[in-house]
Amino acid sequence: MKKILSVIKEIKPFSIVMLTVAGIINAFGITVFLMPVKLYDSGISGTSMLLSQVTPDWLSLSIFLVILNVPLFLYGLKKQGAGFTFCAIYTVGIYSVVSWLITDVLPVDVSIASPLAGTDLLLCALFGGVVSGMGSGLAIRFGGAMDGIEVMAVIFAKKMGLTVGNFVMFYNFVLYVICGFVIKSWILPLYSIVTYVAAMKTVDYIVDGLQRSKSAMIVTSKPDKICQELMEEFGCGITLIDAKGGFSGTDRKILYFVVNRFQVMKMRNIIRKHDPLAYITLTEVADIFSANK
Repeated sequence: MKKILSVIKEIKPFSIVMLTVAGIINAFGITVFLMPVKLYDSGISGTSMLLSQVTPDWLSLSIFLVILNVPLFLYGLKKQGAGFTFCAIYTVGIYSVVSWLITDVLPVDVSIASPLAGTDLLLCALFGGVVSGMGSGLAIRFGGAMDGIEVMAVIFAKKMGLTVGNFVMFYNFVLYVICGFVIKSWILPLYSIVTYVAAMKTVDYIVDGLQRSKSAMIVTSKPDKICQELMEEFGCGITLIDAKGGFSGTDRKILYFVVNRFQVMKMRNIIRKHDPLAYITLTEVADIFSANK
């Protein structure tokens, strides 16, 4: 218990603030865009929305969010760690409480369906997905999560021969099929797929950034001049790795260098000027940060 408390104390106050914001944003997207027109979110959130529709009124979305998510996060405590588990449960708690405040304490007028997008299902699906995706992305970026199904995916996907992404996609496919049978219509579940895609793309942008960098691996026999000009031009360092040609047996250097997409052509021209025979590979980089931050 002391170990868990010490881990929780290490969580930065700013992270707690951002997790609170994430929960509020997610609740807003779900209750204002999706619930009024009976569209479904993905994962446990979507499951909670469906259950709240087919059970008595007192079993609301907020209750199902807690009942279904918290056990999953606690189940993944050993694998995911105390810090993540606390942040995830806290974020879901904020999401649940704010959803309850919006729908029950400060009820939103849903007489015209979605208060912001009316009865246009496509608009509701798109903006509901984008807004809830912003919340989920912020939760992930600051050490938490908005949905327990992702924890289950990490634990069970490999055992089932699936990737984490495929596990989540399979769960949502089954969820939307069940929704179709329950409500006896496929229109809303199909529009819910639009919500899912919009949310996933938004999560990617929030977590990985709008502008991904590229890492360059440059194999060259003339590293000195290339390094000097690249560092002077871009004002950043380069990592040099010793290498040897597999066919020729001659010594080579591999330069590891990170640039943004606007700098790729300039980098290529500098390398070509000094070593036309250099070999360059580019790989997309999701994020760059220092280990001491």
